[in-house]
Amino acid sequence: MPELPDITVYLEALERRVVGRLLEKVRVVDVFVLRTAMPPIAAVEGKRVVALRRLGKRIAFAFEDGKWLVIHLMIAGRLQWSGAGEKPVARNALATFFFEGGGALVLTEAGTKHRAAIHVVADEAGLAAHDRGGIDVMTCTVEEFSAALTRENHTLKRSLTDPFLFSGVGNAYSDEILHAAKLSPVTLSQKLSAKEIARLHGATRDVLKLWTERLRKEAGEGFPTKVTAFRPEMAVHGKFGQPCPVCATAVQRITYAENEVNYCPRCQTGGKLLADRSLSRLLKSDWPKTIEEAEAAGKLPGAR
Repeated sequence: MPELPDITVYLEALERRVVGRLLEKVRVVDVFVLRTAMPPIAAVEGKRVVALRRLGKRIAFAFEDGKWLVIHLMIAGRLQWSGAGEKPVARNALATFFFEGGGALVLTEAGTKHRAAIHVVADEAGLAAHDRGGIDVMTCTVEEFSAALTRENHTLKRSLTDPFLFSGVGNAYSDEILHAAKLSPVTLSQKLSAKEIARLHGATRDVLKLWTERLRKEAGEGFPTKVTAFRPEMAVHGKFGQPCPVCATAVQRITYAENEVNYCPRCQTGGKLLADRSLSRLLKSDWPKTIEEAEAAGKLPGAR
């Protein structure tokens, strides 16, 4: 799922291409992507885009008459741009937005579980319904960060990815943030000391800033084409079994539903292996509790 760095770079690329231009036509290929009936999608055709805004992981287009168009990419949604004179060619296209001057923006989605969504809302009040209320982690103070983090007592992984607490952080970058902060993903938020909260606040900003700059440099003046949650430069996300770049211990994971948590047991959990529900149930008493036990028995999960 595109997160804050990806959405930021998308917005910067779009601002150079669509702000000040008329949205001449919208072609909806998959009717299920359009989640609102009123106002109709035709209501934004022939209107000029005057601004763009990020709402968590959503991209919002403001039009001259006060209406907004909101795109939520969800997990597999992506955007493609075709310049003037280029015919939009995209697999899995859900909708195409044709702009004044010949440019076209295509919303695509891989896979069969179509979750990406387009909403048209009449005004700022309607737009507010799409804002989950999470604070901006790039501008908030340590005190504001602490208040949001400790509002409820959840694991750090859950808290960081809760859009009602923090805006734009998802599964991938939360792994990277917790690794940089040297904190366990299953530590409860209300158990952190003030020093640990300050460290997590700093790591959150540093990691998201670093990745925004990397993606910005990668895209240059072009349109982002490599939007993915799995990148070779990442420390732990998607790196199960590979060596941690800090201590070389095999990265571990906890799988649940369609997601997984990736972490380094030496850097983040004091050497403790967190129980993966499915695997630990299978092994029962044979499940190693520490990396030392696992290494001694030659059972460190994922180790190569």
